[in-house]
Amino acid sequence: MLELFPAGFEEVDRGGSTELVAYTDAGGEERLWHAFGGAAGTDVEAGWEDRWRDFHRPVRVGPLWVGPPWEEARDGALAVVIDPGRAFGTGSHPTTRLCLELLLGLDAHGSLLDVGCGSGVVAIAAAKLGFAPVDAVDIEEAAVEATRTNAAANGVAVAARRIDAQRDALPRVDVAVANISLASVEAVAPRLDAERLVTSGYLAGERPALEHYAPVARRESDGWAADLHERRRR
Repeated sequence: MLELFPAGFEEVDRGGSTELVAYTDAGGEERLWHAFGGAAGTDVEAGWEDRWRDFHRPVRVGPLWVGPPWEEARDGALAVVIDPGRAFGTGSHPTTRLCLELLLGLDAHGSLLDVGCGSGVVAIAAAKLGFAPVDAVDIEEAAVEATRTNAAANGVAVAARRIDAQRDALPRVDVAVANISLASVEAVAPRLDAERLVTSGYLAGERPALEHYAPVARRESDGWAADLHERRRR
C-alpha cells in the first residue's frame, strides 16, 4: 500500500480484520486490483481530500504535546508541531510515544542522533527538551525535507541529512534513537558510537540482539515495544 499510495492511506479495524482504504481514482483502483487480486470501490462525498486530517490527532507524552499545525497545544505543554507531509511520523504511533517516554527519563543534555527520522518528531522533541546538537538522518529525501521544515516551524536547530545509516559514516553522540525495524536496529547498532541507545519499531515479543549495548529499560504499549540500552564496558 505504501508503494501504491505514498501520500497515505487509512487503516481501519473491522473487529478481527484490518481494512486498508485509499482515496484514489479509476487508475488507482486498477493498481489495487493488480497488486491484491481484488478491491472494493465506492464513491466518496465531497471534501475527501481533507478527511485525512481527522486521523492526525494530538497526543500528550509527559510535558510534550505532539500534534499537527491545525490543532493547538493547551495547559502550558511543550509543543512539538508536526506536519507529516509525505514522511512517516505524527507522534501518535505507539513506537514514537514509547521512544519519547524513554527520552524523558534521561537527563536532557548532550548530543543526539535520530536514525530514520521520518517527519522529525523525535529529533524536534529532543531539541525542545534540551539535547544539543541534534542530528537527524533518513534514507528518504521526503523525510529529510519534512524534518527540516518541521524543525524550522518549531524554531529548533536540527541538522537533517539524507544518508544510508547502514553504509555511511555516523557522528559520535551521547544518545542515539533508532525507531525503525528490528532488522534495521540490529544492522545499524554496531555502527553507532553512542553512550545510550533508544530503539523501537518492533513488537513487544521481539528483543534486539545487540553485541555492544546492554538493555536497561523497556516500555510497551499496544503490542509494541521500545528499549533503552547502554554501551557495554570492556
